[in-house]
Amino acid sequence: MIKILKDGLLTTIQDLGRTGYQKYGVIVSGSMDTYAHRLANLLVGNEEEEALLEATLLGPVIEFKKDTVISICGGDLSPDINGKKVGMWKAIFVKSGAVLKFGKPKTGCRAYIAFAGGLDISKVMESRSTYIRAQIGGYKGRPLQSEDVIPLRRSSADHSQSQASTEDLLFNETDWTIASDMIPNYTSRPVISLIKGPQFEWFKEESQKALYSESFKISSQSDRMGYRLEGASLFLKAKKELISEAVAFGSIQVPPDGNPIILLADRQTTGGYPKIGQVASVDLPVLCQTKPGEQLSFKEVSLEEAQQAYLEQEHSIQLLKRSISLKIKEAFS
Repeated sequence: MIKILKDGLLTTIQDLGRTGYQKYGVIVSGSMDTYAHRLANLLVGNEEEEALLEATLLGPVIEFKKDTVISICGGDLSPDINGKKVGMWKAIFVKSGAVLKFGKPKTGCRAYIAFAGGLDISKVMESRSTYIRAQIGGYKGRPLQSEDVIPLRRSSADHSQSQASTEDLLFNETDWTIASDMIPNYTSRPVISLIKGPQFEWFKEESQKALYSESFKISSQSDRMGYRLEGASLFLKAKKELISEAVAFGSIQVPPDGNPIILLADRQTTGGYPKIGQVASVDLPVLCQTKPGEQLSFKEVSLEEAQQAYLEQEHSIQLLKRSISLKIKEAFS
């Protein structure tokens, strides 16, 4: 099990989302950076969708009450174990008694901490994701707090103690890591691939051009539900009414004030504002690692280009999955 000694800014339990319930008004939720989430789980031998911890900006302090294997992917929040820096995007054997801490964010803003076997908590509507507003899922439907104790499920990594080089070593980094070309470049000024939205043609020509030529700043009034953007105002050619319709992760809605909102993991199930664009799936992780106050810009891509980029990424992930699976079998056979 693990014990939370300090809770950090916002640490929640997330999986890949509560799918199949939007028709009842229940949001999907889940991890913001699904790419980092999936790779963190693969590194410790879990299924990709297994629940883990999502830490935002200021990470928690975690004490390990049993030997286990962890990985930390996503934003680099300067993790260390018992005062010694640990690597990102790799599997790490950790002994009981070790303490994981985080420091100043270096790149990105969200770190994903996966534990071999996963977190031993109950599902709500087939998901362990925390939906804070409804107080369901995760641990008591809320962000983790100091003194919370979360049990871990057993896995083959329970034999990890024998992998440490000395008896007094509290952690040992393995060679199970991610190739550098698979690690996202979390920059403070990302260029995000964007497909034209279903109501793109409703907007004035100058607004259409501004969407792809201007930079936008992420407002401080942003959260897991959506990023509010500040910059060029985007306006319709004429006032139109839109019946509320389904929205997706990465849909860009534009309310009457002209300031676009990118809908994210905790988005509502439907929306009535016109959608000027849709962020390509492969760029959602990079988008979700940007912080309030940072800027981003968009580049236009076609639906076909976005689909091809997605297929290439999925192919790389599946190759990685097979490679790690073989390493785990060799290590624990």
